[in-house]
Amino acid sequence: MTHTEDEGLSAVLERVQTGVEAFDELVMGGLPRGRATVVGGSPGSGKTVFATQFLAHGIHLGEAGVFVTFEESPKEVEANMAGFGWDIGRWVREKRLAFVDASPRADESLVLGDFDLSGLLARILHAAEQVSARRVVLDSLAQLFDHFIAEPNILRRELFRISSRLRRAGLTVLMTAERNNEYGEITRHRMEEFVADNVVLLRNVLEREKRRRTIEVLKMRGSHHVEGEAPFTLVGGRGIVAVPLSSLRLEQESSTKRVTSGNASIDEMCGGGFFRDSVTLVSGATGTGKTLLVTNFLAGGVAAGEKALLLGYEESRGQLFRNARSWGVNFEQMEADGRLKVVCLYPEAQSLPDHLLTIRALVEEFEPNRIAIDSLSALERIAPETGFREFLISLTSFIKRREIAGLLTATTKSLIGGQSVSEQHISTLTDSIILLRYIQEREVMHRGMMVLKMRGSEHDKNVRRFTIDSQGMHLKEPFSGAPNLFETDPGDGTQP
Repeated sequence: MTHTEDEGLSAVLERVQTGVEAFDELVMGGLPRGRATVVGGSPGSGKTVFATQFLAHGIHLGEAGVFVTFEESPKEVEANMAGFGWDIGRWVREKRLAFVDASPRADESLVLGDFDLSGLLARILHAAEQVSARRVVLDSLAQLFDHFIAEPNILRRELFRISSRLRRAGLTVLMTAERNNEYGEITRHRMEEFVADNVVLLRNVLEREKRRRTIEVLKMRGSHHVEGEAPFTLVGGRGIVAVPLSSLRLEQESSTKRVTSGNASIDEMCGGGFFRDSVTLVSGATGTGKTLLVTNFLAGGVAAGEKALLLGYEESRGQLFRNARSWGVNFEQMEADGRLKVVCLYPEAQSLPDHLLTIRALVEEFEPNRIAIDSLSALERIAPETGFREFLISLTSFIKRREIAGLLTATTKSLIGGQSVSEQHISTLTDSIILLRYIQEREVMHRGMMVLKMRGSEHDKNVRRFTIDSQGMHLKEPFSGAPNLFETDPGDGTQP
């Protein structure tokens, strides 16, 4: 199917927005109206949150809903979802939401004739009529199968009948179902091929002692959708927020305006400074001057009348402010003037998607002209390789789209040099790369700097000596030899 045919087919189907941030981009604007979707996931993956968010957004758009609960009572659903900012009780009182309570009771068994769910269907249709519903959620179908385990095929037939009848009534149906594991059968009881036009999978995978949540559109009948998994997180007051990498586009304009690095000599090495919408990576071992470059970058922006944001993941505010003072930079005054905002976070305090959302929120609130993150290596340790690369892609795309000058630091594996893991992941995503290295000449250890990459601009190819004192960084003459900045083994202590 061609791209044009995809667009034409997608345009035929009316879309229903789910309210799950960025998810609707994966399905070309929302779920097809009047169809049934199965949302499958293991326990704790966020199925009920997704379903409730689907109803909540509908209510926000003026579309009432019906919540059919087979597992929790309406009161339990209301209490559990309150943390996401959804006032379910008020919606019920205002007749914008109706519950059909089919949850099990401790003192009774669930018996619906000879597996005839006509009574349940009648209750759903009556509730929908009472509130003029456009959306229906059935949560969770696994409970029905657990009660009628002896006759699963008959139950599938009944569910198909319910689904078909609700769709004929013009209702958009969303059903949740349990999975036994993250990458096995689509649902535990294999009902998706019988009742669903669409299948969405939520995963909560444990990797390197960390959970990584993803969402995948497995099937969207008669409609194009983005393939593959996208990371998501659960946010208080908002619900599920997805980060769909596949929907990112390289469509931002490229600025030709230069901004200062905060150091005139480095500006000269870079051909006149950094581009306004560029992302620069500074890679170096501990003590080579990465944080000093960050400090100069921020101070240079403030001196030029810009606003600057610093995200620190390795040092506290007190340490960063003390470091800046030792180089003659007054962070306290910059913050008091409203030109600088410094936020220090412990990497392990939240997941990478949550860190990304925190950065986005800070940028939208403070509206900086430049942003520095010190350092990526601290964030790298809290996520698997795939999750870290997803984070970097989303971060750099966001910075470029907002036309913010970005400076990111990464720590190399050894004192002499060598490529850091962070550098491997982000080198193709950045516009510029500056290497800071220790270089040994006989008994003396020097610091050296090289502009390895400067996209769209000529730059100095030399390895420059530099020193650091109370006045900051001072670039000296180039090394007379050809030191290897990528050398990881000092060998005999000399450079070729």
